[in-house]
Amino acid sequence: MVTLYNVLVITELLQISDDWTEALELGGRIDVIYTDFEKAFDKVPYRRLLSKLKSYKMHHTIIEWIKNFLSGCKQRVRVDVKFLCWADVLSGIPQGSILGPLLFIIFINDPVDFCEINPKLYHFADDAKLYCHIKPIFLT
Repeated sequence: MVTLYNVLVITELLQISDDWTEALELGGRIDVIYTDFEKAFDKVPYRRLLSKLKSYKMHHTIIEWIKNFLSGCKQRVRVDVKFLCWADVLSGIPQGSILGPLLFIIFINDPVDFCEINPKLYHFADDAKLYCHIKPIFLT
């Protein structure tokens, strides 16, 4: 069964293959950094995410809707047959939700802003590929 996730991943791989092929035909090399954030969805702090949404000038109604979507969740731990008390969830994006990958990408959308060179960044949810075409001096 073809899912939206599969289509997005395949589309990304095809785009990267095209980019790399074109760059390598011009000479030089491709330097790549692959990342996969550990438990990434669980570590997104709500307040910082909402603050970032405000900084992007997202409409306050949408921000309020996302705040309601994320807040009010509770969790508890089971040890053998006993349960501990319920506790509020203060961070994390629900995995498996349609909004999850989008909210996570918005949250981590800053890495390229701090690079002095012109890298390209492809990411889907918590997996990212940051790469740059490095040309030899005689080709520039």
